[in-house]
Amino acid sequence: MAYIRGMHDILPLLLMLCMAATAVVLIVGILAFAVQGQFNARYANKLMRARVILQGLAVLVFALITILAVS
Repeated sequence: MAYIRGMHDILPLLLMLCMAATAVVLIVGILAFAVQGQFNARYANKLMRARVILQGLAVLVFALITILAVS
């Protein structure tokens, strides 16, 4: 049970980090799209993929928190 108590401390922090990273990638992508420069042409798809992956990680961590809260 010590493992589960440790997860209660780590998972919310990990969730916040995933959400913050998602927000940063989203903002960078929006700014790059607004400028329409070389950066956007080169990194638009990579930024979108990174955002989707980070969102998926955030949902996964949230699901783990929910599962641990119920049990």
